[in-house]
Amino acid sequence: MPQQELNLTETATLPVDGYAGALVGRVWRPELGGPSVVAATPDGLVDVTGDFPTIRDLCEQADPPASLRAAKGERFASLLEVLANTPQARRDPARPWLLAPIDLQAIKAAGVTFATSMLERVIEERARGDRNAAARIREEMTSLIGDDLSKLKPGSPAAMRLKDALIAQGAWSQYLEVGIGPDAEIFTKSQPMAAIGHGADAGYHKGSVWNNPEPEVVLAVNSAGRIVGATLGNDVNLRDVEGRSALLLGKAKDQNASCAIGPLLRLFDASFSLDDVRAMQVDLVVEGEDGYRLEGGSSIAKISRDPADLVTQMIGASHQYPDGAVLFLGTMFAPVADRDAPGKGFTHKPGDIVTVAAGKLGRLTNRMRHCQDCPPWTFGAGHLMRNLARRGLI
Repeated sequence: MPQQELNLTETATLPVDGYAGALVGRVWRPELGGPSVVAATPDGLVDVTGDFPTIRDLCEQADPPASLRAAKGERFASLLEVLANTPQARRDPARPWLLAPIDLQAIKAAGVTFATSMLERVIEERARGDRNAAARIREEMTSLIGDDLSKLKPGSPAAMRLKDALIAQGAWSQYLEVGIGPDAEIFTKSQPMAAIGHGADAGYHKGSVWNNPEPEVVLAVNSAGRIVGATLGNDVNLRDVEGRSALLLGKAKDQNASCAIGPLLRLFDASFSLDDVRAMQVDLVVEGEDGYRLEGGSSIAKISRDPADLVTQMIGASHQYPDGAVLFLGTMFAPVADRDAPGKGFTHKPGDIVTVAAGKLGRLTNRMRHCQDCPPWTFGAGHLMRNLARRGLI
C-alpha cells in the first residue's frame, strides 16, 4: 500500500491569519552544519541567528515580537520549500528542513488538567495497563464521580469534600490527587533539543499495545517566568506502561521522537495573547494507513487550572530554569473509541498520520513510527554550542 502523503502546504501549516503574528521557528541548514533561528514572513524565511543564536535568546528579550520584527538577516528559502523537504521519506539532506521551534528550554508538561483526562488516568491505574479492562472501569468510575468536573476548582473546599467522599468509598487515586488537589502535576516530558517538529516522524515504543496522541497547547516561558508565546504539541503517551505503575512515567512519556512541537512559535503581541490560548479549541485528526479515521477536540476553556497558575507551579522561587521552559498544558481528549475489536479502545499503528490544529497556531502534523524506526536524536546542546561557535555567533 502506498504511503500517505503529509499535508505540509503553507495553508495547512500556518495560523488562520497567516503571517499576521510574530512567527519564529528553527530550520536545519545543511550548508551550515546546524540549525538557524528564522522569522517566518510573507516574503519567506529570514535567518535571524546573527541577532538571536537560539530561540531561548529571543524569548529572553524585553519585547520578543518587536525584537523579532527588528532583526536583520538573510532570506534563504520560502516556507513552502522548507516544508516540502521536511518529511524523512523524501528529504534531500543537502537542502533545509523544519525543526521544532524550541531549543535550550526545558520541556515540561502538566498532567491531569482536565476532568476527562483525569478519569482516563484513574482508569489506566485501575486497569494496571490492561486495555481490555478499561471499558468496565470507565463505567464504574463515571458512576462514582461523574464526567463533568470542569467547574470544580482544584484545592477548593468543594474539591476536598469530594476527595473525602471518594476515600470513604475506597475510590481515591493518585491521579485524583493532582486532578482536584492543591498541587498540579508538572513533569519532564523530554530533554532540551530532543523535540521533533512539524512533518517529522514521531515515535512510540514498539512494545506498547495501548497508546495514544495527546493534542495540547504548549506555552513558551522565559527564565523570569513570563509567558511569551505558544505553539502546539503532541504528548505521545504509552497508556499501558503508565498504567502498570506511575513510577514508569518517564518511559511512558520520554522515548525517541515522542515529543512533537510546532509548527512555529507564535509570540504574544497585539494579535495574539494568553486570553486567546484560554479560549482556544484544539482539534485532533488521526488517519491510519488501514483507512481508519479518528477526529476529536479539546477546549482549553474547560481546563481545571488556569494556564498562568500552571506556569507559577512550574517556575518560581522553588524552581528556576535559566534557559526558560516550555509547558504542555494537558489535554481533555483521550481517544477511547474502539479501533480493532470491541473493548480494545484506541491504539496507534505504524503509519498513522496525526494532526493537531488550532486556529491561531496552525497545524502540527506527524507520521507515527516505532521509536527505534525514527531518526535517532544525535544533536544536543553541546553540538549546538560548538556549531554556533564555529559560525562566529557566540
